[in-house]
Amino acid sequence: MAPSPAVHVRRAAVALATAAVLGVAAAPAALADGSPSPAAPGLYGSGDPKFDGVFRQSLAFIAQHGTGTSPAASAVDWLAGQQCADGGFPGYRADTSKACDPQKDEFTDATAAAVQGLAAVGGRAEVVTKGLDWLKAHQNDDGGWGYQAGSPTDANSTSIAIGAFAAAGREPAKAAVKNGKNPLEALLSFQLGCDAKEGERGAFSYLKDKDGLRADNLASAAAGLATRGLGYQVEPLKGSDVALKPLDCAGGDKDRPQDAPEAVDAYLSEALAKNGGYLLPSMPGAPAKPDHGNTADAALALAAGGHREAAEKPLTWLRSKESGTAEWAKGNPGKLAKLILATRAAGGDPRDFGGTDLVAALNATGPKPEAAASSSEKKDEEKKDDDGFGGWWFFIVLFVASVGLGILVSGRKKKS
Repeated sequence: MAPSPAVHVRRAAVALATAAVLGVAAAPAALADGSPSPAAPGLYGSGDPKFDGVFRQSLAFIAQHGTGTSPAASAVDWLAGQQCADGGFPGYRADTSKACDPQKDEFTDATAAAVQGLAAVGGRAEVVTKGLDWLKAHQNDDGGWGYQAGSPTDANSTSIAIGAFAAAGREPAKAAVKNGKNPLEALLSFQLGCDAKEGERGAFSYLKDKDGLRADNLASAAAGLATRGLGYQVEPLKGSDVALKPLDCAGGDKDRPQDAPEAVDAYLSEALAKNGGYLLPSMPGAPAKPDHGNTADAALALAAGGHREAAEKPLTWLRSKESGTAEWAKGNPGKLAKLILATRAAGGDPRDFGGTDLVAALNATGPKPEAAASSSEKKDEEKKDDDGFGGWWFFIVLFVASVGLGILVSGRKKKS
């Protein structure tokens, strides 16, 4: 049965909110590229931060951490300063002296992203803990999260929240249990099984309602990380390529939670192949044109599963001139961070992305990062330490030898 008009409106409204927060291609230009708003020093990017200030800053920190870059103290202060008194985070607030409205200003996605970003840079344990406490306090009875307190559980918010606990070193299935239900169980209830039509099996639905589940690319890419208990930071691929394993429906059994990560990876790979390496927006009514952000998300999820060849295909498309990725990501910290995270996870070099140094481009969108010693500088420092120690060692050896000689001579005199 086709979804009712009311459900379409609800899906569109929720997807629009997520698009605005994530900065995906489906967001209207007015939301993604508005006039810059006044912002305190430390914020990354010059675009209007009203909807995505916290999210893009958080992604930037995670990407920088993975490439050995330490953000400036002012940048970290800015993100930590966005936290509301109860531990939640808004999409952005210009006046941090003004109290947050828990029902309007605080978002699961922003809070979970900020926790991941601050956990990556370190040194803000209190802020991270308060963020996790907020997530636990606003967890739904089914174990999942909606995009705001009291909102119905959705796959995206639940996935990002799972990543927050993982980034903080806490096992999501144990650290976030509500009424005996954990977030991973809640997330798996959004996965399409063998009763779905071919080509959609293994995908995740963004929402779950009386009209059933609907394959959603954004939700599927997010769940590809969360079902493995991961956040945005994925370590580079090592070892041989892992073959894709589509959901096995030969026996008609649709309840295979242990196959969830592999099933969604197979779905993403097939969806990418249909379009020659990119994904289309899932938001109802969005133009049928490539969604660069979701394509990078899919590459990251596939890399997390060890699928080197499958992850490389969307990255090859993103690197191509025809994709328009360079223009899409230009000066946007959140988009640049997504490309860095996906490239690094797949074993590539984000400093040479189709001839572009993504790391330098990201760093240029915010305050100058803390100076990090280069490998040559570190070697020089080590050499200085060795030289200094060598000089002192010479005098120590000379002193010990002199003392030993003196004792020997003295002993001989006494013997005589």
